[in-house]
Amino acid sequence: MVVIDASGAVVGRLSARVAKLLLSKQEVELINADKALMVGSLGAAKEKYSSRRRQQNKRTPEDSPVWPRAPHMLLRRIVRGMLPYKSQRGRDAYRRLKVVVGAPSGAAKPARVPEASSEQKHGTFTLSELCKSLGGSGQ
Repeated sequence: MVVIDASGAVVGRLSARVAKLLLSKQEVELINADKALMVGSLGAAKEKYSSRRRQQNKRTPEDSPVWPRAPHMLLRRIVRGMLPYKSQRGRDAYRRLKVVVGAPSGAAKPARVPEASSEQKHGTFTLSELCKSLGGSGQ
């Protein structure tokens, strides 16, 4: 099992690397999901994800896509977008992913993804901030 620390990592870059690991049949656990960073403006991201949450299938609203407001579930859903989820291979890979908020005690030494680390401090916000602005708990 590969344990990856998501704090300070850009969500898109991190998700791409995690998807590659999952498709190579490795189990991945992401910790500190609430501290993962997104680049851009919080207002634009809030509008994007709130419009995704409002999408409804008119014939059967129960079949509408689900976009969560909890940071660990949102990160899991973003990684799912990087996988070929409609194939059996993609669904099996998605089952090998575990995402948690915070760092569990007794976990293995977490690795970092150097390609996903963010150098810029302005113009970034955490998944926790995004989820709070969407009406979620933020953790």
